[in-house]
This record gives sequence, C-alpha cells and structure tokens, in this order.
Amino acid sequence: MNPVSRLAEALGEIAGAPVELERPADPVHGDYATTVALQRAGAERRPPREIAAEIAARVQENGLVDSADVAGPGFVNLRVSDEWLVDALGAILETETFGGGFAASPERVQVEMVSANPTGPLTVAHARNGAYGDSVARLLSFAGDVVVREYYYNDAGRQMELFRESVEAVRRGEEPPEEGYRGAYVADLAAEPGDPVPRMLERIEATLERFRVHFHTWALQSELEQRLPELLPRIDTYEKDGAVWARSSQYGDEQDWVLIRSPEQGGRPTYRAADVAYLADKLGRGLDRAIYVLGADHHGTRKWYAAVARMLGYDPARVEVLLYQLVHLVERGAAKRMSKRRGDVVFLDDFLDAVGVDAARWYLVARGHDQTMEIDVDLAAEKSQKNPVYYVQYAHARIAGILRNAGPNALAPHRRKVDPGEALANEERELVKRLLEFPALVAEATERRGPHAIPTYAIRVADDFHRFYHEHRVLESENEPFRLGLCLATQRVVARCLDLIGVDAPERM
Repeated sequence: MNPVSRLAEALGEIAGAPVELERPADPVHGDYATTVALQRAGAERRPPREIAAEIAARVQENGLVDSADVAGPGFVNLRVSDEWLVDALGAILETETFGGGFAASPERVQVEMVSANPTGPLTVAHARNGAYGDSVARLLSFAGDVVVREYYYNDAGRQMELFRESVEAVRRGEEPPEEGYRGAYVADLAAEPGDPVPRMLERIEATLERFRVHFHTWALQSELEQRLPELLPRIDTYEKDGAVWARSSQYGDEQDWVLIRSPEQGGRPTYRAADVAYLADKLGRGLDRAIYVLGADHHGTRKWYAAVARMLGYDPARVEVLLYQLVHLVERGAAKRMSKRRGDVVFLDDFLDAVGVDAARWYLVARGHDQTMEIDVDLAAEKSQKNPVYYVQYAHARIAGILRNAGPNALAPHRRKVDPGEALANEERELVKRLLEFPALVAEATERRGPHAIPTYAIRVADDFHRFYHEHRVLESENEPFRLGLCLATQRVVARCLDLIGVDAPERM
C-alpha cells in the first residue's frame, strides 16, 4: 500500500469511516484534506464542524500528522511532517514498479484494436484507435492483468472485392470502380503481380510495430465465419423476407439484426454474423474480459455485443466496448481533409515522418477518448519546451544527466533515505507529494479506461521538478543524498508515465 493510502487507512480508523485524502489547491490549507466529517454528519445528526474538531484533535494526539485543523463547513486539513515525507520518498524508491500491481483480482484480458480492413495503409484515424487501445492495454498490464492484444480484419466481402478490383483496374491502365480505392498506394500495389492483400497486411503490421503497438494474435473473418453453422443454433433467430435475423431486441439490444442475407441479396453472412462467431471465439478461449476498441460510429455495437453474449450463454459483463471520437489534423492553421477512397488521406506513416513516434503517441492520448481531437502538426513536430511531450522528456533527460554526474555510488540503497538534515523546502515537499499522487491516479486511469490522465499528470510532475531544480542545487549541496533520491524517484515516475502511453524516456536530449 502506498504511503498516502496507509495514512488514509489510519485516519479512517480514528474517524470511524473510510477516508479519502485530497490535496488542497492552495498548500497554505495544508498538505491533505478530508471531508469525512461532512459525510458522517447526516448519520450522526451533529454539526460537521463539531465532528471535524474531534477528528482533528484525535489525529494530533496519535501523532499521525504534524498538525490538523478544521476549515469551512467541516473540512479537516492536515499537514504532514518532513519525516513522513522523507519516509514516503523512501517507499517510492523501494520498488521500481511503484504504483503498479493494484489489480484486486488479476484477469486474463484481450484488447482488440485497430482492426482496419487491409484496403489501404493505416490512417491517423486508425492511429488514435491504436494509441488509445495500446495505452489501455499497458495500464491493465501494469495493474497486474495478463493482457493479449489482437487485430481482427475482414479478408473477404464487398470492400475487399472493391480493393482488388481497384488494383486490377490500375494494372489495366483503367480508372478504379466508382466506389473503389484511389491514391498512390494503389498504383504501387498495381506495379507488383499477385494478390495485393498480403502485401497490404505486411505494410500494416510494419507500421504498427513502428508505432510501438505489438499484436500477439491476428484473427481473420473468413476463418471465423466457418464456425457459423455450429453457432447459429445457439442464437435466437427467425426468418423474415428470406433473411435470417437475430432476435437481439429481446436480449437488451435496440433492434434485431440480419445475420444471413436473403438469397436475392446473395445469401452471405453479414458483419453481425461474423460478430457472433468472433465473440464466441473470444470468450471460448477462457478470457475473463474481452475489450473492443471501436470508433464512435459503432455506438450501437455495445448493446449488440451484450445481446450476443446473453444468447450464447455468457455473462455480458465479460464484454467491454470502448469508443473513441474522431481526430483532426491542423497544419499551418488549416485542417487536413481525409478520405482513403479519394486518396487524399493522411497515412500514419506520413504522420510519424512529420512529428515522430513519441509526439504522435503523446498527442493521440492526450485528450479523453470521448472527445473529438484536434492535433496541431506544427506544434507536435516542434523540438522545444512549448511541445508538452518534449517538455516532459526533457525533465527525464535532465535528471539522467544529474545522476550521471553524481557517479555510480551516489545512489547506493543505504544513501537514498538519508535525512535531509534541515527542514524541507517548499519545492521539495510539493514534488514528493506530487509523486505520491501516482498510485491513485494510475489506478483511476485504469478503472476509467482513461489514459489521457497520464500525460496531464506527467506535465505536472515535470512542472514541479523544474521548479525544484531552478530553486535548489542538487550536486555538492548539503542535502545532496536526499535530493538525489528525490531526482531518482521523479525520474522513475516520469519514465513510467511515458511508458504507459508508449513514449520513450530519453537519457539525453
């Protein structure tokens, strides 16, 4: 348990109720505050300030904090001692996985993401899917879950036919079909003989590896559809207009869906039928949780997957659908228009060439997945502290430089917890408290599937570190051992934040 949680637990025993600690916006009001008195007031039918005064007195008697006082309608403001902060810093340094392993019951989780049809190179829209999904996977893994990343793609059907027809048309020197695919990549594929799909898949996989999204397994729709004859009897279906429908509206969905088209429509399975086969395949592998990462245009899919799980006899709580909004690029003040079929799309590889992998990963998770995102390409490509990813990486690199100059023995374990010998400076206190926020923040980001909280927090850590470094000398100072420990703890937390969103933590810049 991290130091703040231990303090909250001890305070809870005194208060007789669970305690949550928050950092006041203004440090003048203390290091931590709790509203437990306000929460107890209704049940005890007493003024909250009276309860708060009792809690504050008992807390000080027990020596848990340096001081405690009552503020406002019943807040208990707490100020911890320097000794407590020094011990807390030691706790951070005791393990390189500070803040991790918090999953109460570790699960076997599959995160299926990107899953773009191999009709063209990956776009920036696919990149948001990959960056978001991979960051969620990294958070779950850090929590203690066993995570498998999977890519599912359609290797048959009308869109694949149009793609192949487009390439063949270019090979004949003709225009692609009206609804077909255009662009330089089509001409490149047409210049080589054979089926263009395998080569397109190779390019997609290479781009994803460059983007630091590694897949453990790949699933093909054509293979999964072969299981439909055995699975359809498990689905509540009926026939209408010659088609086979799933009675999904009776299982929590908003409507019924066609699974097998009518003979007049070709008699082929629909995407919904493939969903049935895929979900049965996923849950049949023994996964505790199957997570789908999908674009916002799939908003109706959440209820559909839950209905399929119920019809198949599985707990729908094992299926989770994460939706993300669109991403727009702005360059030189103008928005870029994107359409894969017209050929004026912004491909992920081109975006990576322009801004780099680190900036791309950072910016694609820096906003909540439920918000439309706009990325300023010019700022993302800039190598200055105006660029937030560069700013945070610079903090890590600066600390790495300090530690190099300190020498290999400066941070021996027996020196990390050395008492600073004098009262901690305000900048030192604030930086330790900021680092102590990490366990709760990363746990909440994991629970909410919101990795965007990580870069926001990393900027605050970098702010506090730069403020500390500007005001206080580290090497050859009287408090060198303590400050080196503070630098090392900060470096570890920053590196972990960057890793959780797929960004490198450079030693030099």
